[in-house]
Amino acid sequence: MDIHRPTSPLTVALGNRTFDVTRRALVMGILNRTPDSFFAPAATYDLDAFFERAETLVNDGADLLDVGGVKAGPGEEVSESEELDRVVNVIEQLSQRFDLPLSIDTWRASVARESFRVGACIGNDISGFADPHYLEAAAQAGASVVATHIRLRPRVADPNPYYLDVTTTVRDFLIDRRQRALDAGVRADRIILDAGLDLGKTAAQSLQLLRDSETLAQLGSPLLLSASNKTFLGVMFKLEVAERREASLGACALGISGGCRILRVHDVAGTVRVRDTVERLLEMAK
Repeated sequence: MDIHRPTSPLTVALGNRTFDVTRRALVMGILNRTPDSFFAPAATYDLDAFFERAETLVNDGADLLDVGGVKAGPGEEVSESEELDRVVNVIEQLSQRFDLPLSIDTWRASVARESFRVGACIGNDISGFADPHYLEAAAQAGASVVATHIRLRPRVADPNPYYLDVTTTVRDFLIDRRQRALDAGVRADRIILDAGLDLGKTAAQSLQLLRDSETLAQLGSPLLLSASNKTFLGVMFKLEVAERREASLGACALGISGGCRILRVHDVAGTVRVRDTVERLLEMAK
């Protein structure tokens, strides 16, 4: 299958909008309402800093925004009530300030449900729908969901992950989670898949999944790439977190060429330029 000459259009529904992502990728700007993000510039717990960053991402060309209140990796416990306090009010304010689809980055169904109520239209769940009520909440709200592969669970270190074939394992997991979403009543065009780079993967395994994006894109659902400033780039190129900008942009370029159609990133301005350049090059190569 040629990712850039599909036999039928690929669309994704986000809220009351439908986007054609057959050839054009969407850029998702990361907004962390956390004091301990692994990427310091995105740790915007202070409200003024949070909304200032949101405005910057929108002005830089973000197609949608992803709000998270708890980081994925190990850290201090964040209770359900604290997570709700961190994200629900800011999502409501974002929905009033900006005319963009909003995503809630949470694995708790209760947080997703409240976020949908105040304006979010996407549930970005890195746990692979571990909460049995998550998909029900999304279906009832008419929300889209991101099905992400993870080997263990969020907030738990996974220092020695082993796979007989990482791409096959991730592909089969994503097929299963997509079917669970469909069975729960989530529309097919509201299901997004994410290989979960760095989530229970070694650097080499994450790189393999990035290289195999075309295999996962062939599943027929929009593929989300979350590679921005990730550990695997630091390991592969011997870079500290603050030095991974160019590597992150390169990963996005490779991902787009392999069929990734939603790019979850810290650097929206740079990614928009890369996205537009790669899109133009692919069009010229026809």
